[in-house]
Amino acid sequence: MITSLNNEQVKNIIQLNQKAKARRKQGLFVAEGRKMFGEAPRDWIHKVYISESLSEDRELLEEAEKLPHEIVSDAVFRQMSDTQTPQGILTVLKTPVYHPEDLFQKEAPLLIVLEDLQDPGNAGTIIRTGEGAGADGVILTKTSVDITNPKVIRSTMGSIYRMPFVYVEDVMSLKERFRAEKVRTFAAHLKGERSYDGEDYRGGTAFLIGNEGNGLTDQAADACDCLIRIPMCGKVESLNAAMAAGILMYEASRQRR
Repeated sequence: MITSLNNEQVKNIIQLNQKAKARRKQGLFVAEGRKMFGEAPRDWIHKVYISESLSEDRELLEEAEKLPHEIVSDAVFRQMSDTQTPQGILTVLKTPVYHPEDLFQKEAPLLIVLEDLQDPGNAGTIIRTGEGAGADGVILTKTSVDITNPKVIRSTMGSIYRMPFVYVEDVMSLKERFRAEKVRTFAAHLKGERSYDGEDYRGGTAFLIGNEGNGLTDQAADACDCLIRIPMCGKVESLNAAMAAGILMYEASRQRR
């Protein structure tokens, strides 16, 4: 049993939780909780850490014993955890590597493009909602939040295991690829003149979502095929990024059904 905070594995888990650089260098990320362990592809799992108290759960321990694992004292486990109320199990996973081609496998893909999105909760919620709506993948600009950030991972509720994602330099670098793949680009924008529910999303479709505070850059908006709007009542000017993405994705899902 690991009982010391000075243990090198413990120090490394803390680094993986806190530093994107460490995650990139090692090609690993951490997922907390029983659900995240249960849904994790077994060939992604690098190692599992179980708290001393949870190790009394025979069913869980039997599953963990099929994999590289360690038991950790409760006090040390609390320090390893990124949450206020640790669930007693941490799974260290290999970061999957996707390529742009992986997102264009279907004839009419449904994609989400995130430009400079910073909030981990928004990113994770968009990934989770995307899976629910039948999206085929997420594209992020390099200035966006690190998708392996523990807060993003928690917000995905397991969808991180099933939603392909790639990083790109900027939105402009996608323009020719989208054109070649016959994917139309749409952005919910304050300058949008057409309502989002008046467009046809049954063909290849990409929805662009911008930074929480500033929205899309002018360059990204200019590169879009169509600026659309989500009608607002009252004095509300715009919606939360994840909410807007969800509305657009589910409209596309409805049309495709």
